[in-house]
Amino acid sequence: MNSIKDIYKIGHGPSSSHTMGPAKASQIFKSRYPDADFISVELFGSLALTGKGHLTDKAIINEILPTKVEVKFNFDIVYEYHSNAMKFLAYKDNIQIGEWLVFSIGGGELRELNEEIISDGKKVYPVSTMGEVLKECEEKNLSLVDYCLQYEDSDLRDFLKVVLAQMEETTKKGITTTEEVLPGKLKLRRKAKDFYAKYKETNDTDILSFAVALATAEENAAGGIVVTAPTCGSCGVLPGTILPELYYGRSTEEELVDSLIVAGLIGNIVKTNASISGAEVGCQGEIGVACSMACGALAYLKKATNVQIECAAEIGLEHHLGMTCDPVYGLVQIPCIERNAMCSEYARKAVKYAMITDGTHTVTLDSVIEVMHETGKDMHTKYKETSTGGLALRNIEE
Repeated sequence: MNSIKDIYKIGHGPSSSHTMGPAKASQIFKSRYPDADFISVELFGSLALTGKGHLTDKAIINEILPTKVEVKFNFDIVYEYHSNAMKFLAYKDNIQIGEWLVFSIGGGELRELNEEIISDGKKVYPVSTMGEVLKECEEKNLSLVDYCLQYEDSDLRDFLKVVLAQMEETTKKGITTTEEVLPGKLKLRRKAKDFYAKYKETNDTDILSFAVALATAEENAAGGIVVTAPTCGSCGVLPGTILPELYYGRSTEEELVDSLIVAGLIGNIVKTNASISGAEVGCQGEIGVACSMACGALAYLKKATNVQIECAAEIGLEHHLGMTCDPVYGLVQIPCIERNAMCSEYARKAVKYAMITDGTHTVTLDSVIEVMHETGKDMHTKYKETSTGGLALRNIEE
């Protein structure tokens, strides 16, 4: 597995696979052909079908300008390898000088057709399953945090302090913004500010959790700066789950940083063995994985044992198996934003459930990850971030 740092990326929303990934690919391609006077980019599959709503074309154009650029949407070709395909063509004096077919596989990561990973990350872990991790922890009497720290670079905690600070900044901006309506044809009204006001009246932890998750998800929908956890579309779940622990004084910032290590480990295992791409496995790979990560993080903050943490993470993912990705108008708004809020609350309940037990359970997290991957393969394409089925086809009224 790669470093936990690969799970958490700071950048503009609304989508890690549809915005961050294409932007990153555009940067790479432009750097390879700096003398090109024209670049054509063709989008396929999910990138074509929901690219407008996800601002994919704008992300690409912004990175390639001032070089002349054209973005085309090909709705007819879908690559079996992965739905999020892009083909870049570079021209100089009307002569093609470069070509690149690349796939945005989720979480801002890129991969070529030959499966070469285009990433700054490096493999640092000798194993790739939670079962193997727990075995080593038991043999060496390690916490999950200590397990990760023995393999990661010494600056991991410093990196995660920046991540945590951005989560807090995104929350603050989302709660205090004066913008009432999110961009896009839905004209969806923001709710985080109202929820936060209700929390101030009631001092209710659940409402605070809703407010934080909504604030983050709404900022993402508006193209604001967020942290992938593990994706942009699911970025509100983890902060919505753990930040209330800080705000209520139940956990310190240092403890939250360590909880991000636990969450990152879980996200890492899923990403290695399955997928975090809604276009590949549906929303179970985004919201479901975010819930699993949040469960692990909160269980750690609650002083759970390693097996209780694994149990909570398993619950968080298992009960989101089969969740479809069917964004209305291709916008990361309905049902995405509300899912972030509800899922952060679900994570809190799942942790409470797991910690009443001793952590013993029949179905392991590794098994659920395997099933999620299988379910994603079997899921009909119209339910995998194409906006061609489910809620995306219903008449939506605010």
